Amino acid sequence: MIEIRSFRDLLRLFFIFRREFKLAAIAALVIILLGAFLLPAKYESTARLLVKPGRDSTLPIEISNRQALVMPSTQRDPIVDEERLLTGRPIVRAVAEHYLEVIDNAPPPEGFWKRTKYYVKSGVGAVFDGLRVVLETVGVVEKTTPVERLAAGLEKNFEVSHAAGSTVMDISFKWGDPQIAQAVVKDWVETYINERTQALGRKSLYAFYEGQAANSATEIKSYKQQILTHLNEIGAASITDRLEDLSERINVLRGETFNTTRLIASSDSAIQSTRNQLKGQPKEVTTVRQIALNPQQQDLRRLLNQKLLEKADMMRTYTDNAPPVKALDASIRAMQVQVASESNTIQASENRAPNTLEIHLQRVLLDETSNNLALRTQLVQQQKQLVNLEAQRKQALEIEPELARLSRELNTTERNYALYVDNLEKSRIDRELDNSQISNIAVIEEATLNPGRIFPKTLVMLVLAIPFAIVVGLLVIYLCYLLDQRIHDGGLVERKFGLPLWTTLPELDTTTAQSANAFNASIYRLYSLLQPARIAEQGLTLGLTSARHGEGVTFVVEQLRQLLAENGINVRVGGLEAAAPGEVVLLDASALLANRDAFVTLRRADLIALVVEARKSTVPVVEHALSILNTAFGKVDGIIINRRKFEVPSKVLQTIGKYRGAF
Repeated sequence: MIEIRSFRDLLRLFFIFRREFKLAAIAALVIILLGAFLLPAKYESTARLLVKPGRDSTLPIEISNRQALVMPSTQRDPIVDEERLLTGRPIVRAVAEHYLEVIDNAPPPEGFWKRTKYYVKSGVGAVFDGLRVVLETVGVVEKTTPVERLAAGLEKNFEVSHAAGSTVMDISFKWGDPQIAQAVVKDWVETYINERTQALGRKSLYAFYEGQAANSATEIKSYKQQILTHLNEIGAASITDRLEDLSERINVLRGETFNTTRLIASSDSAIQSTRNQLKGQPKEVTTVRQIALNPQQQDLRRLLNQKLLEKADMMRTYTDNAPPVKALDASIRAMQVQVASESNTIQASENRAPNTLEIHLQRVLLDETSNNLALRTQLVQQQKQLVNLEAQRKQALEIEPELARLSRELNTTERNYALYVDNLEKSRIDRELDNSQISNIAVIEEATLNPGRIFPKTLVMLVLAIPFAIVVGLLVIYLCYLLDQRIHDGGLVERKFGLPLWTTLPELDTTTAQSANAFNASIYRLYSLLQPARIAEQGLTLGLTSARHGEGVTFVVEQLRQLLAENGINVRVGGLEAAAPGEVVLLDASALLANRDAFVTLRRADLIALVVEARKSTVPVVEHALSILNTAFGKVDGIIINRRKFEVPSKVLQTIGKYRGAF
């Protein structure tokens, strides 16, 4: 656990993990040197093939003539197909079968070093072969033949590529012998061209098109005969025209039927209205009528006038309530009722004649009835015609799907027939080209012989060996820095453990005054944290503990005791009595994790500090010790780092300081 704040801390990392750096750098250097001289050499042989434009390198005629069925991509690269064919398993196996005996029986190379590497490689191969046989025997791996293993090796070392938009295929093959690499590439190209010509040969294509054209002609004749038979059944030249004609006639007839129905309803309504009018019409009507006054009413009026005169005479003699007057009033009222009940006039005579309106309505009723019967007869005939037309249309609709299918089949067959006839001549030309072994693949660069090896690059590896070893060593330092849990200084103590760092005691070295002064300054800092005012008033009991043995608790107690004694403070180490005013009691409770008495000792402490030995104590151990102290006493007042060592030698720091001052 180191805090990186400056270049000095990076130097500290280097000197802390200097041993790991050396081991990693030396191991990397040895591996690179061994690889530069012991790795098997690889030689490369190259060749180039040109794919000339042609039907076979773009699209076959079977697809190019059916654009509506197969839409080729505009981004299609035909060279990809050639590369797949070139690296196909049949070609690889054919090359492996041809060169298995040549490669196995090749003589050892000349030269001591090459011959040594050859025998080492053969020995390693024999070991792997024996291991493979054992694994095949127990069923862990599948059994393979030497040809299959050689084919896998050839395919692994064979590469083919081409630049975007280019029709040139670049072939590269790597092998341990340049002559064998050249021979393999040459044989590979020849095998590819032969296999390609044989695979793309269309010897049976001409016969196929000829037979398909004849079959299509027979099918066309059959389809036409079936279509003619169905059209004769419905008596039409075209099913579409027949359906349109029937639909139009049915629509017109339905409109006429609707109009007839509407007219019948109107006629029925008119007949009913005429009959209702006839019921209210009289047979005869009065032409002349004579009116006279009613004689009975006139007589009653004269009698009423006489009664009124008689009452007027009686009123001269009697009062209104006299019995004669009352009797006369009753008679007058009865007379008035009779007068009112009689009509004023009476008919004296009249002349009568037949009703002309009734005669006219009779004629209208007769006409409407005749018209209604005619309309009903017309409606029956129209309905019969409509049923007949719908039956004809139903028959046509039943035949229509079959005719549509036959028409589609006929159109498809006619198009196929046209394609077959058109491609028949092309297939004849292709057959002649195949017979003449004409190919659109041209070898523009034969297999090359390159005696210079491409792997390993010994000179480059030797030049980069030391820089690469240094980089590996630095990477190991970084990994060790990430994995290191040791506490080297107090830089991250407060942030990591959440406790104040009381002091950091460096490694005591009495040979130099600078080291002794640094140690004394750290002890004085610890002395300044002990609160002199509290010591004078109440006394102080300070408990020092550690997680393990040997972390320097006793040493720190002794150094602090000497410092307190030099400053005139009463100091006592251990004991059961409490600290008196002006006295400091130092408690030694080391090895907290292994010493049970340490808890009894720390129980009397006013302040508890954990002593941590630098470069030995780890973060998990310190965290465990702090958790135990917090559980037991509920507090830990501080941490003391002991035996802090400055990893960077003073000479290095002086040299850096000198050059930094110069700049």
